[in-house]
Amino acid sequence: MARDIPPTQPGAGQAPLSLELLVHGVGGTTPQIMLNDPRITRLCGDYTAGIYRRTDDVDAEQRPGAYHGKPVPDAFSWSNLTSGDGSRALWLLLLPFMVANLAYWMRPAADTPGLRRTYDILVRIIALSLTVLLVAAVSEVAVDLVAWQCAGQMTCIADKSWLGWLAGREPGQRLAIAAWVPLGLTMLLWWLSHRTWYAYESQAPIERDQRAAPDAPPLAGAGFWYGRRAVARLRAAHTAAGLLTVSVMVLVPALTRDQHSGPRLAAMGWALVTLLAALAGAAVAVTWSAGRSEDKLDHELDRTLVRFLLGGSVTALMATGAYVSWHRPGWRAQGHLPPSTAFCWLTLLQGALVVALGVTAVLMHRTQVRAERSGGRGRADDGMAAMRRIALHGLGGPAVAVLACGLGGILTGGMAQRVADWLDRGSTPGSGGNGVAGPPVLLSWQASTIPLVIAVVIVVAVAEGRRLWQRTKELEGSVPAQYPGESLHPERTRQIAGAQARAGLTDSAPLLVGVTAVAAVLLGAGALAGAWASGRVPGEATTQWPGVLHAGAEAAQGMGSWLVGASVVAMVALGRRAYRSAGARRTVGILWDIGTFWPRAAHPFAPPCYAERAVPDLTWRMTTWTAQYPSGRIILSGHSQGTVLAAAAAWQLDPATRDRIALLTYGSPLERLYGRWFPAYFGPAQLRQLHGELRAWRNLWRRTDPIGGPVRICGGGPDVDCPPLKDPAAYGRTPAYPLPAPILTHFDYQADPAFAVERTMLLVRLTQERAPSGLPLQDSAGRSSG
Repeated sequence: MARDIPPTQPGAGQAPLSLELLVHGVGGTTPQIMLNDPRITRLCGDYTAGIYRRTDDVDAEQRPGAYHGKPVPDAFSWSNLTSGDGSRALWLLLLPFMVANLAYWMRPAADTPGLRRTYDILVRIIALSLTVLLVAAVSEVAVDLVAWQCAGQMTCIADKSWLGWLAGREPGQRLAIAAWVPLGLTMLLWWLSHRTWYAYESQAPIERDQRAAPDAPPLAGAGFWYGRRAVARLRAAHTAAGLLTVSVMVLVPALTRDQHSGPRLAAMGWALVTLLAALAGAAVAVTWSAGRSEDKLDHELDRTLVRFLLGGSVTALMATGAYVSWHRPGWRAQGHLPPSTAFCWLTLLQGALVVALGVTAVLMHRTQVRAERSGGRGRADDGMAAMRRIALHGLGGPAVAVLACGLGGILTGGMAQRVADWLDRGSTPGSGGNGVAGPPVLLSWQASTIPLVIAVVIVVAVAEGRRLWQRTKELEGSVPAQYPGESLHPERTRQIAGAQARAGLTDSAPLLVGVTAVAAVLLGAGALAGAWASGRVPGEATTQWPGVLHAGAEAAQGMGSWLVGASVVAMVALGRRAYRSAGARRTVGILWDIGTFWPRAAHPFAPPCYAERAVPDLTWRMTTWTAQYPSGRIILSGHSQGTVLAAAAAWQLDPATRDRIALLTYGSPLERLYGRWFPAYFGPAQLRQLHGELRAWRNLWRRTDPIGGPVRICGGGPDVDCPPLKDPAAYGRTPAYPLPAPILTHFDYQADPAFAVERTMLLVRLTQERAPSGLPLQDSAGRSSG
C-alpha cells in the first residue's frame, strides 16, 4: 500500500538524507531481493511498476539522523512491464516488427539532417512492408489455399467436412467470406497496439523547460519518451495497409475475370482499383511523414487523418467484398490467385530498400569518422578507437533490417507451407497433389534456402567455438597473476579462464549478425531469381540438372518446408517457456528487453515499450523527492538493463536536479551493447556528456561478465570505471572464503566488498560542493571527488 511521507528537513548539525534508488535488470528481481528484506512497503506506483522500501525505513525522512553515513535504499521494480502471464509469449510472434523497430534506433551518430531523415523514412517503409507481408501471408492461407484452391476441388474437400459449406458457393463469395480471417488479424493488431499504448506508453514525462541546448543528446529531449502522435499516425497507416492488402487479394481475381464478362463490372472494378491506389498512396505518405517530435511534448493527435485512413480503408474493403460477391456464371477457380505473384515484387522492394538503407548508413558513418578525425589529437585518437568498436562499422541497422525481413519471411512462409502441406495430405507443398497448387513458388524457394543459412550459422558457430577454446588456453596463463600467492590447481584455473573467454563471446555478436545478414541477402536474391525465372518449385525447376544437384534441391525444399514450419512452433514454445522459467527468460531476455526498451518509432505493431513508463516513473520520483528535500541527495544505483534506464532517466532531469545525482552502475551494457549498436544515443560523446553533468559516476565490472563491461569514457576528468572485480572473489579456500567461491559472472555485484566501498565514496562526493568553476572539489589526498 502506498504511503505519503511528509517532508521534513534535517535539523542543525544533521547530515542531509540520501537515497539509494535501486533499479534492477533483466530477470524480474523482486523488491524483497533488492532490499534484502521480506518486509517491504510500496511507497508509490502500482503492481506494474512501483517504488518500494523496507517497512522499517518508511519514515526515514522524519528521522534523517538515524541514517548518518548511509543511504536509505529504495527499490524501483519494473519487471511486470516486460513479464507476466504466459499469454504475453505470443508477443514473440511480433518479433519481426520488433527487430525492424530496432533497426530504426541503430542509425550512425552523424547528425546530418538530410541523411538522418532518409534513414528514418527508409526504416519506416521497410516496417510497412512487413505489415503488408504478414497480412498477405494470412490472406494467402485463408483466401488462396483454403477458399480458392481447396474449396474449389472436390478431391481436396473430400475428407474435410468443415469446408463443405464453403465448397458449394461461387469463387467470389468464397473469397469474400475468407477475407474475414486476414481482416480479423489486422483489426487484432490494431486493437493490441491501441490497448498496449494506454497500458504502457501513455504516461507523460514530467513537465519541464523544453528548450534543449543545441548540443544536448537525443535522450535529453522533453518528448523522447512520449511518441503518442507518431505511433497513432503509424498505427492508422499500417492498419490501412493491412485492410488494403486484403482488398487487393480478393479484388484482383474478380477483376481479372470481369475483363472478359462485360464492361459494367469491369468499370466498377477499376473504380475500386483507383480508390485502393489512392488510399495506398495516402498510407505510404503518412508513413513517410510520421516523424517523431522528440524535443517537445506533443499531445496533439491527427484525428481527422486517422479517421480518413481507417474509415476509407474499411469502406473500400466492404465495397470490394460486395463487388466480388456479385453473381458470375461459369466462374471456376484454377491454380493460384493472381495476386500471389505480388510476393516477388514485395521481396524485390524490400531488397531495394535495404540496399538504400545500407548506402545511407555508410554515408552517415563516414561523416562521423571525418568529424572524429577533425578533433584534437588526443580526442581524435579516443574517438577513432570508439568508432572502431561500433557494430559492423555503422551497418548494424541495415543488417538488423535484413534479419527483420528474413524473420518475416520465415513466419509467413512457415505458415503457408504448413497449411498447404496439411491440405495436400502430407505431399510436398506445391507438387500439385490432391488438386492443391500450393503456396506461391517464391515461398518454396525461400524455404529451400533456410538449410543453407543454418549451415552458414553453424560454420560461424564452429569457428567461434574454436576461437573460444584458443582464448581459454591463452587466458589460463594470465589467471595466476590475478590471484598472487595462491596454490594453483589446473582445473580451477581452466574454470576461471573459460568463464572469462565465454564472456568475450558477446563481442562476436556483430560477426554473427553480419554473416547471417549477408547470407540471407545472397540466398534471398537467388531464391527470388529462381522463382521468377522458373515459375515452379525448386524440385520441379531442377529436373534438368544433374542427379546430385536435383536431389539436393529436392532435399532442401523438403527440409526447408519443415524447418520454416517448425520455427513458428519453436518461437511460440520458446516464448511461453521464457515467461514461465527464470532460466529461459534470462536466455532470451537480453534481446527482448533491448528490443522493447526503445519506443515504437518504426512499427506500431511491435511489442510495447516499457521504458516509456519506466523512465518517466524514475524521473518523477527523483524530481519530486529532491524538490521536497532540497538538501537531499540520490545515488542512482542500476544493474544490467537497469543502468540503461538509469542513464535515460538522468538525461531527462533538469541540470539542477542532475547535479544532485550520483550514478552507480554495475554489470552495465551501456558501452558494450548500447554504445556499439546504438551509437547515436549511447555513443562516446553522449556518455562523456552525461558524465560531465552528473555529480559523480562509478562503474563496476568483471572480466567474466558476458553482458556488462567498462564504460570507457575518455576526454579527461575522473575515471568512471573501477578496476575489474575479482571473479571468483577467492581462487581457493581462505579464512574469508572457507567454502569455494562461485563464479558470479553477471550477478550479485552487491555481494562484492568493492560495492559498499564505491557507494560510500559516492555518498561522500554527493555531500561536497562543486568548485566555482563547475569542476569537482578534491579531497584531502588531492584526488578528484566529482
